[in-house]
Amino acid sequence: MTNPLLSDWTGPFQMAPFDRIDDADFAPALDIALTQAKADITAIAQAADAPTFANTIEALEGAGGALDKVLSVFFTLAGADSNPVRQSLQRDFAPKLAAYSSWVTGQKALFERIEVLWRARDTLNLTDEQARVLMLTHRRFLRAGAALIGDDEARMKAVMARLAELGTAFTQNLLADESAWHMELNEADLEGLPDFLVEAARDAGAEKRQDGPVITLSRSLIVPFLQFSPRRDLREKAFRAWAARGANGGETDNREIAAETLALRAERAALLGYDSFAAFKLETEMAKTPGAVRDLLMQVWAPARAQADADAKTLSDMMRADGINDDLAPWDWRYYAEKRRQTEHDLDETELKPYLQLDRMIEAAFECANRLFGLEFAPIDAPLYHPDCRAWEVTRAGRHVAVFIGDYFARSSKRSGAWCSAMRGQAKMPKAQGPVVINVCNFARATPALLSYDDARTLFHEFGHALHQMLSDVTYESVSGTSVARDFVELPSQLFEHWLEVPEVLAEFATHADTGAPMPKSLLDKVLAAATFDMGFQTVEYVASALVDLNFHEGTPPEDPMARQAEVLTEIGMPDAITMRHATPQFAHVFAGDGYSSGYYSYMWSEVMDADAFAAFEEAGGPFDPERAKALEAHILSRGGSEDAEALYLKFRGRLPGVEALLKGRGLAA
Repeated sequence: MTNPLLSDWTGPFQMAPFDRIDDADFAPALDIALTQAKADITAIAQAADAPTFANTIEALEGAGGALDKVLSVFFTLAGADSNPVRQSLQRDFAPKLAAYSSWVTGQKALFERIEVLWRARDTLNLTDEQARVLMLTHRRFLRAGAALIGDDEARMKAVMARLAELGTAFTQNLLADESAWHMELNEADLEGLPDFLVEAARDAGAEKRQDGPVITLSRSLIVPFLQFSPRRDLREKAFRAWAARGANGGETDNREIAAETLALRAERAALLGYDSFAAFKLETEMAKTPGAVRDLLMQVWAPARAQADADAKTLSDMMRADGINDDLAPWDWRYYAEKRRQTEHDLDETELKPYLQLDRMIEAAFECANRLFGLEFAPIDAPLYHPDCRAWEVTRAGRHVAVFIGDYFARSSKRSGAWCSAMRGQAKMPKAQGPVVINVCNFARATPALLSYDDARTLFHEFGHALHQMLSDVTYESVSGTSVARDFVELPSQLFEHWLEVPEVLAEFATHADTGAPMPKSLLDKVLAAATFDMGFQTVEYVASALVDLNFHEGTPPEDPMARQAEVLTEIGMPDAITMRHATPQFAHVFAGDGYSSGYYSYMWSEVMDADAFAAFEEAGGPFDPERAKALEAHILSRGGSEDAEALYLKFRGRLPGVEALLKGRGLAA
């Protein structure tokens, strides 16, 4: 039988045949695909003809097609629908893939061909995109150690292989801790909890095969529990379990993994001639230097902490009024902030949530994409990797654009958080292909599925990433979609969040789950008025995480990351009742791989731009201004990484923004 991972995919839109793929297919498919990929690379490196852009750079773009197919399926499943077999495979694959990557960049004959082209770049008559791809390819090889020789080259390979193993272990340990813990609730424990949370807890209990409701460590369950439960003892128990993920001792403890990861990253940077891993990592980003990142974060930190300190005093007074003569603790903040929101804004999330149905919010995101970019979405029947998934064909003026897959509900087999990935990126060479894009979320399962306002914002955020993939219009896949600087990649996603707050969008799509009635204007006004509520807390927990990440990767790596984390938080004056959004043992953004290492700040860097970019719509004809939408697609969403990020933003806006729009948008401006 032909391995379905290696066969031609002839189903709808040449999507992966998930209905025919078995876990046993992955290991043999990977071995065959790696062999084929090495043959592709060897043929390019050893070609008799003099190097040209076509026979070297374009050939590299088309190399390893079978490997790309195998890994697109495997990593989709490993993140969104894991099981013990897939976790074992992931541990086996990590060093193999790291070795392959090192092998490619270690092909001296190949690097020499790239070097020849790089030195002759001004005489090659390349298009702007081709020149960009050549530069990025040359830079990628250099930063991977292609110019290293002897012991340094061998050590770099070993470092990269070990980092791959550590990243996989970190992810799996975190998933294990999240899956292992739950807190059973009896009927008395449910007192004070809104109906949507009770139903979600009962559904979680059923999934855990318990007789009654449970609270798990899924953010969509534990955050509302901390918001609404009047039981301080249960809030503390749940919060401590949430905060302890990855730091419970034993085989799933991530603290030593974090320390070794930081040490190896510093060694990697030193081998390449950089003073620190942060200097190495940020060289290719818009920020360029650790100093620029710190300047931005500290400009935001001061007003955010001042707001949080003032809020903490108010919440402490509320707690004492309840007869609790104790210091405000992290498990108290969300509960009293919710009570304060209900009082000051007369906004009760239990009143709001029935108006935020998952299906209607998906429709809202689709409608905004239609009004802005002319995209249309039609459900399709295709084999997908889990029954929760659903798929749509995306078209414009009758022409196929992409396939979009949504996987929205939390389950124990899915890692926490939300993300967007492309199982296939857009490209025109070596063959034309439309993207297959996935949004993965972790919303609480219920009937009907209702979202918190934060959940709805997450849905729009990830769909903004999806639009970046779907509207890509470049020649080479290596620069398509979200293949951009890390501190630019969040611009489209965070920008699209703004359309959730457009009154006419909420008026049309925020309809009551039981009655179908639109959200009353009075409630809509409350929602919009409370948009910056508790922003001191939200900003402090985020910026603290970004500053710890930056400090970890500057200078000498800490032998004890937890001690260094504590030092940084003390230095910046972290409020006692607020914790980092992601403490070190569960900081998957930073330790599950290199993605956001030294780069967690990038959400805020992008937010500076997204606040300014949405202001461009408001200054023009409003949120659906056709000329601004056309410019956004032409200069940002369609261009991927085919041009420098700063140049793309300047083409869209005409200038670079300052931090003022961000502070104003967060309600932190003086």
